[in-house]
Amino acid sequence: MRTVLIEGGIDIVDLAFTEQDPSQHNSLAKENSVRMIWDVGIAPGLSNMIIKKEFLEDENILSATIKVGGNPQSPDDTWSYMAPFSPSDVIEEYTRPARILVEGEIETVPALTEKHFIEVDGFGKMEAFLTDGLRSLLVSNLSRNMKEYTVRWPGHIAKWVELAGELTEEELLNAWKFDKQRDEFTWMEIAVHYVEKTVTWIISDTGKDGFSSMARSTGLVTIACFLELFNKPNKQSALSHSGVFSPEDLDTEHINRIIDFVKTNGVSIQRIIK
Repeated sequence: MRTVLIEGGIDIVDLAFTEQDPSQHNSLAKENSVRMIWDVGIAPGLSNMIIKKEFLEDENILSATIKVGGNPQSPDDTWSYMAPFSPSDVIEEYTRPARILVEGEIETVPALTEKHFIEVDGFGKMEAFLTDGLRSLLVSNLSRNMKEYTVRWPGHIAKWVELAGELTEEELLNAWKFDKQRDEFTWMEIAVHYVEKTVTWIISDTGKDGFSSMARSTGLVTIACFLELFNKPNKQSALSHSGVFSPEDLDTEHINRIIDFVKTNGVSIQRIIK
């Protein structure tokens, strides 16, 4: 589909999380005078932009971690989870080995490792574990050390490890079916560590106007990227040229406007320095 659109001369904002690396289409995009921003969403997407924003302010990043998840607002006595996007994609997330960045080298580790408890303001104790979400950040040169964790209610992933082999995919899809009547939230923490400080961004949303929090946060970032792509960029902007761009390829002005757009539309975005 990407090839067809590019050859048709159509600019693209791509939020499809696919195994294929869209940067391979960079030459084709230039040949057809097309611009494409890929991996648009909250993570990857907004997470990449925020790390790039901090890098542009201070390049001496020691490490960066992303912790993100969409969950019910309260746990239950079953899975304490409902999938805000394709449940089959969640299954893949739990089984695909996680790529992390350690001292500038890409390492591959089993998904679900480095499980640890965290405190999520307003919701309490939750559990984070490694998943394969860094994508283009692995080769971005923004930091020599980066990891991404998925966040769930305690007990969820232990139940997955215990029962996954006994349940069919259809049974899991039914168990994780999204319930529009149930309160839910999306939460992300991006921690950028320096020698003398840590800059932490907290992004959270609980849904609005009939849209789930994940749909809102992902959709707002997508719309903001669309506006950046189709508003006339200045000549110094990356988007003034044809090509395929990851979220962190955007410059400060683009990133600031995207953050402002998402925040103006009701998503909570906080930046804390300690």
